[in-house]
Amino acid sequence: MKFDDVILGRRSIRGYKPDPVPKALIEEIIGLAMRAPSSMNTQPWNFYIITGEPLDKIRAGNTERMVAGVPQSREFRQGQAFAGQHRDRQVGVAKQLFAAMGIARDDKDMRQDWVLRGFRQFDAPVCVIVTYDKVLDGSDDTPFDCGAVTTALVNAAWSRGLGAVINSQGIMQSPVVREHAGIAEDQVIMKSIALGWPDDDFPANAVVSERKAVAEATVFVGFGD
Repeated sequence: MKFDDVILGRRSIRGYKPDPVPKALIEEIIGLAMRAPSSMNTQPWNFYIITGEPLDKIRAGNTERMVAGVPQSREFRQGQAFAGQHRDRQVGVAKQLFAAMGIARDDKDMRQDWVLRGFRQFDAPVCVIVTYDKVLDGSDDTPFDCGAVTTALVNAAWSRGLGAVINSQGIMQSPVVREHAGIAEDQVIMKSIALGWPDDDFPANAVVSERKAVAEATVFVGFGD
């Protein structure tokens, strides 16, 4: 695929086929992703690639604890809830997804089911947990680098026919993730990525999130008219 086709064609995938993803293909994608920019070449990132029974245990543990009301325990800072235009964009994409899935505003059961899909990593056959070295905790460059490598990873996956969605629901219950993924104590859990072959019949997969215009996002300084 051409670069423009990957960037313009990629979208978040929330419905997957059950087919397994070959380990060699995942290794190829990770290798491509790790060519992402890294501040002073620190390369703070690491990846735990989970499938099969360990992933099933994480899904079950996440779901059970969240349904039981156990407070979330994300390890990377969460910050304040979105407000203003950022909240508007969050709500906007949710409306797109609910419309595609036929989930009515007052359908509490379907909305709950949708939330639980996130805690199950959208039933993808593979989950990638992105971690960073704890010794770098507090560095502003580290999350920037992890964001860069994660973006490169989902784009590399798309170029190989795989779909992905970056999420936090899958790591809301970090003790569950640590136990079943065997995450080392010197690592901080940052993000998770659902990964697999897209199910083209899953309505939400057709949703393309809206983007603000270039003119709205940019300020040109020193350029002539």
